[in-house]
Amino acid sequence: MESNVIIGLIIAGVSLGIIEGIKPGPLLTMVIRETLSGGIRAGARTAAAPIFTDGPLIIISLFAANWFASNSIVLAVISILGSFFLMKMGVECFSINPPTIQDNNYDYTTSFKRGILTNLLNPNVYIFWFLIGGPLMARAAIKEPLAPIGYAISFLVAHTVVNIMIAYFFDRTRGQNSNSYYKISLSICGFAMILFSVGFLFYAIDIYSKIIL
Repeated sequence: MESNVIIGLIIAGVSLGIIEGIKPGPLLTMVIRETLSGGIRAGARTAAAPIFTDGPLIIISLFAANWFASNSIVLAVISILGSFFLMKMGVECFSINPPTIQDNNYDYTTSFKRGILTNLLNPNVYIFWFLIGGPLMARAAIKEPLAPIGYAISFLVAHTVVNIMIAYFFDRTRGQNSNSYYKISLSICGFAMILFSVGFLFYAIDIYSKIIL
């Protein structure tokens, strides 16, 4: 067993999970909105949605990882697309504003259902797993078949925990001074995503150089 490969992919999963958890999007907006209207219980229920909605995509990505690994050209192209996607999201972190929250009177018992629906209708979820999750798991699956499972679990746990922490923060502050701290976190995430983007690009170049040699 290649334990260093598994540990490396778990670290990548945690890092990208934190970044995706902090980055503004439909799910995070719903998490904060539910928190402000129904408290931390409602926010936590909404934050747990990816554990259930991303499951099928992860399974497909796990099966696709072996196919990616055996098709170097496809893996190189997808890695380049993933690099551009990460770069775009990273740059956007420096210019976008935190989610606009409307304090609507939601029933927290249905927060989980709203989180599920929000995540299922979010196209970025599908793009992320096929352009980023897939290549990462394919790269590791070549050396260690168990590594992709570590990545998937660590990503989902990190993503959910971060969203719950944000919900707790907004529940405590009720929006007071939240935006300034949130924008600082976004900037940090922007730098991290750009670094991941560069890593993806170098990986694609390395694959391409091996193909033409």
